[in-house]
Order: sequence, then C-alpha cells, then structure tokens
Amino acid sequence: MKKRVISSVATLFLLIGSACAAENYQYRVAFMPDIHFHDVYGTFQDGAFSGLKNQKSGQNAMIRTMYAQLTSTRLFNENYFALRAALDDAGRKGITLIALPGDFSDDGQPVHIRGLVKLLQEYQQKYGMRFFATPGNHDPNRPFDVPGGEEDFLGPQGKTQRIFSAGAKECKGYKGRTAVIKTDAELPTICSEEMVSSGYAYIMKMMAPFGMEPQPADIYWETPYSSWTPETYSLEKAKRASDFRQRQYEICAQGTGGKYKQPGYGPCFTVADSSYLVEPVPGLWLMAVDANVYLPTKDADASQAAQASNFAGSGDAGYNKMLTHKQQTLAWMTDVARRAKQQGKTLLTFSHFPMVEFDNGAAGDLEEIFGKGKFQLARAPQEDTSHALAKTGIGVHVGGHMHFNDTGVRKYPDGSLLFNIQAPSMAAYVPAYKTLNVISRSSIDVDTVILNSVPRFDELFEHYQQEWDHLNAIHSPHLWNKAVLGAKDYYDFTNWHMTELTRLRFIPEEWPCEIRQMLFSLNGADMLTLSQLDGQVPYREVMSVPQSDNHAICAPSRVDLPAQYVQKNAAAWRKAQDKARALVQQNGMTLEAFAAWNGFDLAVDFYRLRNADELALRDITATRLREYRLLTRTLAQSLPAKMPTVTADSDFETIFRLRFGSIFRVIDKYLQGSPSRNFHLDSETGEMKAR
Repeated sequence: MKKRVISSVATLFLLIGSACAAENYQYRVAFMPDIHFHDVYGTFQDGAFSGLKNQKSGQNAMIRTMYAQLTSTRLFNENYFALRAALDDAGRKGITLIALPGDFSDDGQPVHIRGLVKLLQEYQQKYGMRFFATPGNHDPNRPFDVPGGEEDFLGPQGKTQRIFSAGAKECKGYKGRTAVIKTDAELPTICSEEMVSSGYAYIMKMMAPFGMEPQPADIYWETPYSSWTPETYSLEKAKRASDFRQRQYEICAQGTGGKYKQPGYGPCFTVADSSYLVEPVPGLWLMAVDANVYLPTKDADASQAAQASNFAGSGDAGYNKMLTHKQQTLAWMTDVARRAKQQGKTLLTFSHFPMVEFDNGAAGDLEEIFGKGKFQLARAPQEDTSHALAKTGIGVHVGGHMHFNDTGVRKYPDGSLLFNIQAPSMAAYVPAYKTLNVISRSSIDVDTVILNSVPRFDELFEHYQQEWDHLNAIHSPHLWNKAVLGAKDYYDFTNWHMTELTRLRFIPEEWPCEIRQMLFSLNGADMLTLSQLDGQVPYREVMSVPQSDNHAICAPSRVDLPAQYVQKNAAAWRKAQDKARALVQQNGMTLEAFAAWNGFDLAVDFYRLRNADELALRDITATRLREYRLLTRTLAQSLPAKMPTVTADSDFETIFRLRFGSIFRVIDKYLQGSPSRNFHLDSETGEMKAR
C-alpha cells in the first residue's frame, strides 16, 4: 500500500511538472500531415450516392472497401475518427495552432473538401483553434480540375460500387450532373461531379480561412509574390495579394519561367503557388511552402494551358524539382529566413514533401535488393538538394508525404544545417502527430503523440463484415484476413493494416521472386543455419527452377527450402545447424527462439521500422531485435566486397547471403537513426538529443 501511495504522489508531481513545462513554452504548434480526409458521413449534393445505413450512428456511411484500405498505404475511412481524436487531444493540451502539411483531403473531391472545412470550423469554435494548411500532391492532383473517382466504394450487400466524375473511366458523354451506367461490374457505375479531383482554384477558395488567405487575427501575412514590410503591412493589402490571380508563376518543361527562363524553354504554362508566411501570434512565423511541382508533359499543348492533361502529378517531384522549376519560391524562403533572423522571429517551416532522404542512408541497399523504381526511392531528395535547402537558412522543417516517422539532420562544411522532421500520418501505422514546443528561437522540444485509443474507430466494422461475407461467398481472390475486425483499438487496427498491406501488396509487388519464396518457407532458425552453410548447391536444384532464356529464378510454387536443401546436401545442413546452435548459445540465445518467427514476420517488421522508426519498437520485442542483430553481424561477415549478379545458375547459399544479408543490413540502419519520437533540438548548433 505504501509503495502505491508513493507511486501516486510521484505521478502527481510528474503531471504538475509537465503542466509547468508546457506553460513555459513560448509557442506550441501541432503538425498533422497526410490526413487524407474522407468524409464518411458526407452527402452527395446531387443525390447520386446515399451510402449505407450505419446502425451505430444512424447516418449513411459513404466509405471505401476494406480491401481497398488494406492494399493502400493509407486508410480511407477510419482517419475520419482519428482526426477528431487528434484534435480533441491537442485541444485538451491547450494547443490551438494546428499545421496541416499537405494531403489534407482524399483527392480534392468537393464532397470531402466540404466535409473537412465543416470539421475544421467545428474545432475552431470548440477550442479556439487556428489551422494553417499547405497542399500536397493529393490536393490538388493537378493544377486544374481533373476527372476523378474510385472503383472501390462499398455498396449494398457488401458489393463494390464504382463512382466517377465526367470523363473518368466509363463516365463519359453522359448528360446532366449524374448518371447510372451498367457494366460487367457487381453494381451499375454512378457518375457524379462530387468526384472531380479539384484544382488549385477550388482548393484555395475552400481552404482560404485556414492560412491560405490573411485573417483579421493575423499580425502579419505575405506570399512569395507580395511586396511590403511589416511597417507597411495592412490587412487590405494582404487581401488583395491573396487573390488567386496574384499568386501565379510560369513553369516550363525544362525549368522555372519568368525572370529565370532560359532560351529554348517551352512549352511554358502559368499555374498557382499557394505558399504563404503568417505571424499568428507575436514573434512566431509559420512558413507554409507549397512544394507541389507539376511538370509539363512532353505532349503538353501550350495553347490549352488550363487543362490538367498538360501536367504530370507532383508525387515524385518534390524538392528535387523545386530547385529547378520553382526557383522563385526557394529565393523567397531564403529571404524569409534572413528576415526572421534580423527581426528576432521564431521561424517554423512546413510543407508536404521531405527535405532529407528518409531511409537512414539505406537507399542504395534497397535499390540493390529490390531494383530500381521500387520502395518510392524516387521521392527521396538528393543530397545536393538537401544542401541547397539547408543554405536557405530555414533551420527546421516539418514534412509529410511518406507517412513515415523520421528525423533527418544535415550539417555541412559551409556551416549550413537543416533539421527535417517527418511527421507520421494518422491514417497509417503508427498513427500519430507531432508537436513542436518552442522554448526559444533555436531551442525546440519535439513530441510525437501516438493515437492509441480513437473513439468510434470500429463504427464502420459492420459494413466490412458484410463485405467479407460477400467476398467469401463468391470465393473472391480479394478476401482479406477477417482477424482485422478483432482489433482492440485504433493502434491495433493500424498494426493490422500494416500486416495485411505487407501480405497483399508490398511482398507481391516489391520483393523479387527468389526472396518471396525464401520468406514464406524459412523461419529464423533456418536463416541462421543458412548463414553457416559451406556447401555450394546450385539454386535451381533447391528451388527446382525451370530453365528459360532470361534465367528466371522463380519457382512455380511454394517450396520447403530446408527439406529441399537437406535432400541435396544433408551433411552440410547438419553441420551448419550445429554451428548455428553453438553461435546462439555463445550469445545467450536459443535456436528454438529463432524458430518462433518466420520470413513473413521479418517482412512485416521491415516495413514497421521503415514507416515508424523507433515508434515500431513497441511491436518488435527486444529479444527479436537481438536475434536480428546477430543475423546482421553473421551475414555481414560473409558478404563479398562486390555483389555478383544473381541468376538461376548461382549457388543457393550465395543468393541467400546476398539477399538476406542486405535486408538485415537495412534493418540495422533503420535502428541506427536519429531520435524520432521525443527529442530536443537546437537549430543554431545542430545538436539534438532524445528526451
């Protein structure tokens, strides 16, 4: 009893201390990127789709299928509840400044944008919050409206409902605002303009109250295209400068237009840039950078500038293209950073895209294992890009886009430095948001708030049950693991999402076939045994690989690799197994513990660590991590200095060591990154430490 009382008193003092610390912060700002808001209880104003009657809420749910969610890097439906939980959490903590670094909408569709605006207005009233948004590649998809929609809404009886706007898929040439078109799909396709992927004009108009236009409460506000000083600033001037027509720049296929335009550039177009700087409270500058770069396509028609078809999406462009195609915005960022320092302002910069690579230096390993074009490596800023951004002097940047939790720090010989804080998405694993708690101009505490419990997170599960029953009845290949519906809370639900995403999408699409087959036939003990093999058994003999002109190394079906190998060289396997057992004993482990996990568990942990960094450690036991590290060290000792080309003629042992040695090396790099959960940073010295 005495110990419990002491513990309670200690907890009370800890809470009091935390409250005092919060009161001592000069500013507190919450960063919530990649909400991907889908208004699950939204209304199609044209009445084209009414959704499904929900027994818990009594409202009609307009949702995507569970299969669609489990094969996407983001949730579509439950983030509706997660956003409310995050804002309520921030509100209870007294945080009233909320930054939305892009992808705040599902795809810029009117039905979702209206719902988001309504929700943000609700929280403005509830907690006195102010929101500051900057767009991501999903809002908008292109600079101008583009036909949109989805083929995987959930319809009656658990069937899939297709809904598109005019010009998308089968919704072409219909008259009026809505239509119903019969196809071979389970349900007739619905055509509705509520599914248009809106361009900048609509997005900036609807999000105007949330940073994109100056508000009376603002102390100061500007854009890269305005021209005044704090001394000459007025709300009337800012209002005029915030007009959509005043926030345009020229972009060419080869680079930035306008005064940066080079001879021979073309075709060139005029598009919007929604970047702005705002001082919402005395001394704090929030710089919202619109880092979308929509490159003109090769077949762009300069005579039809306002057509979305003239532009590529911005998802892979990011800051690598900002440097070449949006130079005026980079120059403005440099000028803002200079003025902030002169005027003693605390500057916090946020945008949708990362400014530093997000794989802890493992990009080369990932490309070597999985090949070019995989793992979204094209989205990573190049090192010279990060250096150029550090030289702007902004110091601290919060980004999103990747749905990753990560911290990247760059210090360069010229004295420039940059902290890139990747804030995670509440629509993915691990669901969370970041708070930057400013102590002084250069001293900041960064906290990561995990959304464990989200009220109503399972409110839509009755509809998913109906979907599962339907898929099971028709023996659909899209049948997902029903255990997802047993999630005990929102965190557990996103953990299931990551597990199923790995099984249904990542492994089939990203992992080379020879690794896939090893994953599904090896456990940890087998992997350690293979690391000790001295034999030279041809890969094709173990995998029974059919010969082909291109030396395919995929077996036609799943193979029991240990049994196959024993058939070819039983003595070598037994010897390797003895060596593996001795190795684990030397390290205080058991081979039986290694056998408790398999290749699929390894793949899921791989993605957990890539997405969530140290946040994933609650789902990977310390024992498992020690086992991974032993395999990392063991395989590293047998990796050749120069990686040979893998073919069906390679020996099995070499292929295993190359592939899995690299995989464990990447995992080790993920475990060696900078603090990414709760930490303190100094933007002048470049120092940081975990808290």
